[in-house]
Amino acid sequence: MTEVNNHTDMHRFKVLTLNIHKGFSMGNRRFTLDAIRSKLRESGSNIVFLQEVIGEHEKHENHLPDWPGTNQFEFLADSVWSHYAYGRNAIYQHGHHGNAILSELPFSNSTNIDVSRLSFSQRGILHGVLEGGIHLLCIHFGLLENERRRQVLDLGNYIQNEIPAGQPLILAGDFNDWRKTAHRYLKQECGLTEVHEQIHARVATTFPAFTPLLSMDRIYVRGFVINSVQVLASKDWRQLSDHCALLAELNIDSAGANQ
Repeated sequence: MTEVNNHTDMHRFKVLTLNIHKGFSMGNRRFTLDAIRSKLRESGSNIVFLQEVIGEHEKHENHLPDWPGTNQFEFLADSVWSHYAYGRNAIYQHGHHGNAILSELPFSNSTNIDVSRLSFSQRGILHGVLEGGIHLLCIHFGLLENERRRQVLDLGNYIQNEIPAGQPLILAGDFNDWRKTAHRYLKQECGLTEVHEQIHARVATTFPAFTPLLSMDRIYVRGFVINSVQVLASKDWRQLSDHCALLAELNIDSAGANQ
């Protein structure tokens, strides 16, 4: 793998995940996309996992004066993350939204896997592979328990069948898994480590942003050493979305174990 810029370390990663709520604050009171871009830049992250990212929305484009001249993921990536992937999941008459990954490092390929189980709930797994064989999975699971149970089985089968066991993996997103059913499966059946639990002995509470009570947003890894992790819950961050962001600092585990 070649270096992209002087700030990028091939073995050290700062990884952030956030459900951006389509660029609106909680209750859709304010359009916050520009503030989201500023805070993402301030975080110093070199890989960013995003959910509820709008790829196109004709109504907002015509009626919101601050709407960007491009799609949301390119607007957020601009001049900081040179590489990005987008998975279109929910498609409607006036546009679409889905998951996105922003990266300082180039992708060798990316694909979006449809794991929708209900006609009114379109969901996908966005899989990006960085040059050098680091696998990135960005997800946003459904709200219903039975829907999520089937989606996590799809995810587990995909990891087993499509991602070689010896290659490092980061899985991040909004799991909607407050009962921790998916969490137990990912740990026991997929051999993944959840970063906040590893450092703080519990998964993080990230929703709702103004007073986090539920564990929704997580980062799982394989083949990494976890150096630190924090929930970004200051007032500035909480005003961006209905979710809090989760930020982790990781190292590639050259010994092949992340415990």
